[in-house]
Amino acid sequence: MVENTKPRALNTQIWGSAVKPKRRTYWGDAWREFKRNKLAVLGLVVMTFLTLAVLLGTYLYPLDPQYIDMAASSLPPSRSHWFGTDDLGRDGLARILFGGRITIAVGLTSMVITITVGTFIGLLSGYFPKLDNPLMRFTDLMLALPQLPLLLVIIMLFREALRSVFGPGVGMFVLIVSVIGFFRWMSTARIVRASVLSVREKEVIEAAYCVGAQPSRIMFRHILPNVLSSVVVSSSLTVASAILDESTLSFLGLGFPSDVPTWGRLIFDGVDYMTYTPWVVFFPGLFISLTILSINFIGEGLNDALDPRLH
Repeated sequence: MVENTKPRALNTQIWGSAVKPKRRTYWGDAWREFKRNKLAVLGLVVMTFLTLAVLLGTYLYPLDPQYIDMAASSLPPSRSHWFGTDDLGRDGLARILFGGRITIAVGLTSMVITITVGTFIGLLSGYFPKLDNPLMRFTDLMLALPQLPLLLVIIMLFREALRSVFGPGVGMFVLIVSVIGFFRWMSTARIVRASVLSVREKEVIEAAYCVGAQPSRIMFRHILPNVLSSVVVSSSLTVASAILDESTLSFLGLGFPSDVPTWGRLIFDGVDYMTYTPWVVFFPGLFISLTILSINFIGEGLNDALDPRLH
């Protein structure tokens, strides 16, 4: 009997050597590129730790941030009070963890407003040539305005009205995130416009226009996904800018009231005592610096990872 020496066909469903390679995706490549940036990964780790700390810290460190103990006033850092106490005996770490929720919430909420307004204006300006010049001139006008004095004037004009409607804490939150959000959208609009101008000339956009697709469908279905990487990078940097703005307003005494211990407010409350109790200013400033530095590292990593020339 003659043995059949003809090689058998490989079963691609059984033999591992014939399995098709895993399909690569844009976001998968971006994540692999992001992981190569050590500073970006470090920033992501630090930002994740800070976020979890402010969210879970009041459960893991259950001291009341508003409890006043005059017998323990102005104590240096110790086992009982890890970050020391202020002039009223309130625990520093408890107040930082509690106030961090508000500070990060201000940054995220302001970012949502900023990205929404900036993306919408950038889409309109980049897609409709007739709107490009007036919208960009309006953007230039907003950029030319002195931002910080304008923020201060608006807050001074409307803070009492919003406090009477929403209360001191919620009213200031609404006012601050609205003012920051509606006066920081200009850079996002310019970035989105530049991306739209390059994407608008692609064949898929021309094909959608030729088959009679509505402009709104073309902008939000075909153009927006292609400029999403620019929006992601801009949003990460906007969070850091909003946190810094809130801290600046609170440090100038126009932010949250004293019973809402944001990181900027803690610095404002402790600046008169920093000569002999420097920890009341050092630790809030440290948390602000770590947060902004981490977000900037993440933004730079996203900028490199989402660069279309690398994919």
